[in-house]
Amino acid sequence: MSRENRMSESISSGRRSLLKGAATMAGGALLPAVATAETGGSPSVVNGCGSTVIAGKGKAIVETTAGKVSGAIRNGIFSFKGMPYAGPVAGEARFMPPTKPTPWAGVRSSMQYGQVCPQVARTGWANDEEAWLFSWDDGIPGEDCLRVNVWTPGVNDNRKRPVMVWIHGGGFQAGSGQELPSYDGENLAKRGDVVVVSVNHRLGVLGYLNLAEVGGAKYAAAANTGQLDLVAALEWVRDNIAAFGGDPANVTIFGQSGGGAKVSTLMAMPAAKGLFHKAIVQSGSGLRMVQPETSAKLAAAVLAELKLNQNHLDQLHKLPTSTLIAAGVAAIRKVGSAGGGFRVFQPRADRAGWGPTVDGTILPQHPFDPAAPAISANIPMLIGTTLNEFAGGINNPDVDRLTEAELAGRIKDMYGERGMRILEAFRRAHPKAKAFDIFSFISTVPTRHNAVTQADIKTAQKGAPVYQYLFTWQTPVLDGRPRAFHCAELAFCFDNIDRCVNMTGGGAEARALAARVSEAWLAFARKGDPNHPGLPKWPVYTSARGELMVFDNKCEVRNDPDREERRSITHA
Repeated sequence: MSRENRMSESISSGRRSLLKGAATMAGGALLPAVATAETGGSPSVVNGCGSTVIAGKGKAIVETTAGKVSGAIRNGIFSFKGMPYAGPVAGEARFMPPTKPTPWAGVRSSMQYGQVCPQVARTGWANDEEAWLFSWDDGIPGEDCLRVNVWTPGVNDNRKRPVMVWIHGGGFQAGSGQELPSYDGENLAKRGDVVVVSVNHRLGVLGYLNLAEVGGAKYAAAANTGQLDLVAALEWVRDNIAAFGGDPANVTIFGQSGGGAKVSTLMAMPAAKGLFHKAIVQSGSGLRMVQPETSAKLAAAVLAELKLNQNHLDQLHKLPTSTLIAAGVAAIRKVGSAGGGFRVFQPRADRAGWGPTVDGTILPQHPFDPAAPAISANIPMLIGTTLNEFAGGINNPDVDRLTEAELAGRIKDMYGERGMRILEAFRRAHPKAKAFDIFSFISTVPTRHNAVTQADIKTAQKGAPVYQYLFTWQTPVLDGRPRAFHCAELAFCFDNIDRCVNMTGGGAEARALAARVSEAWLAFARKGDPNHPGLPKWPVYTSARGELMVFDNKCEVRNDPDREERRSITHA
C-alpha cells in the first residue's frame, strides 16, 4: 500500500468511527486519527475544540486526468480547491464551448479557490446589515474560472461514496462556488461520509450571449456556454471523482435560487444525460428559460452598446471583461428585463435577462413546460422553498410597522382590483399574522408556485419520485426580521450553522435542525429518498395531497398547507 493510500485509509477509519455517533453534530471535539505521509502511517491524535490542519509536500495528492493535484486536510477532511475542469475561456475561447484542461507536469497546488467569473458588482455591500448577514466572499475575478472544488473523507481508497455537486445561486449573472460561508463542504462531507463538489462557470454576458443570429455557426453555442460549462464539470466528476473516494455512478446535483434553475435546466439537456442521478432544487424551480428571440434581442442591444456589428464580432474577443459586463448591464436596462419591484405572479412566464436559451439543440425544450423532460424521467427530485423567500425584513428596521392600509395599497399595486380578494384569502388563513407577514406570504407565491408546479409536472411523468419541503425556521438575528428568508436553509443543508452564525445566530436549536436537514439531503444523495430516523415519515409527493416536510424546530408533514391562498392568485 502506498504512503498516500495508508494516509487515506487511516483518515477513512477515523471517519467511520465518527459515523457511529452520527447524532453528534459535525465539528465536535473528537477528531479522527490522522496519519501523515511522511511518518509512514503513524497516527497523531488531536483532541480539542480547535481545528487541525495538515498541508505540505506529499500530504494530500490525487492524480486527475490532467495531472496530479495537492490539497490540504482539515479535521480529517481532504479539500482540493481551484482545480481546472476545463481550459481558460479568454480571448478566442470566449463565447466558445469549454475544452479539456491543458495537462500539467509535476504536482499542482490546489488549496485555494480559483478565479471566479467576472460579473456585475454586488450591490448588497451598500447595505450594512445585509452584508453582515451574508458575509460574502466575492473572490478574484478572471476568465480562467472553470474551476472545481472537492471535499472528501478519503482519497485513493477505492471507496464509492455518494457525490454531491453544488451549483451556486446568483441567477445566471452572479455568484461563485465560494461566495457564501455555507457553501463550504467540509462538515457535510464529514457528517455523511460523502464527497462534496462545487464549481464556478461562466455567467451573464460571458456565459449566455446569444450571438447565433449574427455570428452564424461559429457562435451557435454562445447562448448556452455557461450551461455547457456545468456539463463539462460533471464530465470531470465522472472521469476523476473515483480518485477522490467518490462514486461516479451516484452523483446528486443540488442548487439554490439560480442554482436551482441551473439544476432544472440540466435535467433537460441531452449533453448532461447520465452524468447525474438525483437532483435537488432549492428555491429556484426553473420551468421556462429564455426564448431565442428574447436572448437575440438582448444580444443585439449589447452589440449596439459596444457599437459593433456582425462584421466586427472579432472585437468581442479583445475587449476587457469590464467593458462587456457594462454593456450587458446597459442592454438589460434598455431591453427592460432587469426585474425589480414587488414579485408578482405571472403564468407561464419566460425567463428574461441572462439565462439559457431554448435553442432546440443544446436545450431542446423548456425544462418543465409543458412537460418534464423525458431524458431525466428516472431522476428522483427533492424540491422546496423557504416561507418568506425574497420578502423578509433585511435592511428594514421598521418592517413590522407596516399598517393594514399600507398592506392593502401594496397588494393593489401588485394585483390591481383583485388585490382585495387575494388579501382576504390570506387574512382568512392567517387571522393573527402581522401585516408584513401577509405581504411576505403573498410575495412568496411566485417562487412557491413554481416549486409546486415543477413537482406536479415531474409527478405526472410517472417516473422517479418527488419529495417536497417548506423551510419555515425563523432566524433570531436582527430581532427576527429576516424571517425564513431566501438562502436561510443553506447553512442547514450544509450543516454549517457555526460557519454562518451571522445568519443563524448559532445555538442548540439551529444545530439540531441542521442535523435533521443535512441528514435528509445526505439520505437523498445516498438512495433518492430523504427519510431518516430523525424525521417523521416523509411521504412521496402527490399532486392530489401535496405532501411536504415542514422544516422547523418541530418538523412535520403537512398536505399543501397554502393551497387556497395560492389559488386566490394563480387561479384568478
